[in-house]
Amino acid sequence: MSLKTLAAIAAAATFAAGGAIAQDRSDWPNSLTIGTASQGGTYFVYGNGFASYITEALGVNATGEVTGGPVQNVTLVETGDHLMGLVTMGPAYDAWMGKSELAPGLEHKSIRALFPMYQTPFQVVALRSSGITSVSDLDGRRVSVGPAGGTPGTYWPLFMEALEVDATVSYAGAADAAGQLQDGLIDAFAFAAGVPISAFAELAASQDVVMFGFTEDELPKILEAYPAMAPLTIPAGTYTGHDYDQETVALWNFAVAHQDMPDSLAYEITKLAMENPDRMVQIHAAARETLRENWDKNSFMPYHPGAVQYFTEAGVTIPDNLR
Repeated sequence: MSLKTLAAIAAAATFAAGGAIAQDRSDWPNSLTIGTASQGGTYFVYGNGFASYITEALGVNATGEVTGGPVQNVTLVETGDHLMGLVTMGPAYDAWMGKSELAPGLEHKSIRALFPMYQTPFQVVALRSSGITSVSDLDGRRVSVGPAGGTPGTYWPLFMEALEVDATVSYAGAADAAGQLQDGLIDAFAFAAGVPISAFAELAASQDVVMFGFTEDELPKILEAYPAMAPLTIPAGTYTGHDYDQETVALWNFAVAHQDMPDSLAYEITKLAMENPDRMVQIHAAARETLRENWDKNSFMPYHPGAVQYFTEAGVTIPDNLR
């Protein structure tokens, strides 16, 4: 076979490959919105950082949008207002079953899992001068629990009820709540986000604060009342000046998409997150848990077909009930 013929075959193959790529992306949207949460929280940093990475690597104009958090995000994806969102699996399961506080009765069956993100620990910060050192100490105090509809805003009032703690609860974004704590407008800020929580880290660097999860008496009561929670230890040194472990509970977070996201786009987004751990950790330290082996932390939501394709190629067998 002549060199000229070989060159012609190679050129044809290159053209065909290029055509396949162009065809593969022909149904991609020009832009993509990712539902995150309030400024100062991990979702905001993670979501906006990953959106920038999508834009850079895939050429889709992706942006993160401030929202009330997972409860709102899962509904925004279900209704198609957002193509993608960040969710905590507790609120996502409630929405899947039609028990969302935001959209009661609406079974969110259009959401699809893309990839695991990280665990969300529940944590409290207070000024040391307040004398508050436990959740039980919040009885009779003013406590912000993050945005209404977010994971902390949903669960912290329930936790306090389970522990028979009667606090005056208010709702605010992470950055606003941190400012209220510094200004003495609230006594404690109870939150939930991937650690280190940027608002908590800023408080630890500028104020004399104490942080905590649950005591050895409180923790069993929370785990019994809310079996979807898992025990977790926030290690010493996570925050400046806090050289002690904090025992608490946590929920897993996942990135989700609407079922109508093009398969090839879902595949590339999942691959981007799963195969670039160093870059993901640069976005936020919590992404150290954004790992392929954590796919099984989703037990109810079908994976998007594009994500299934990626995991299958990577040697992961997604069970039939999650397809």
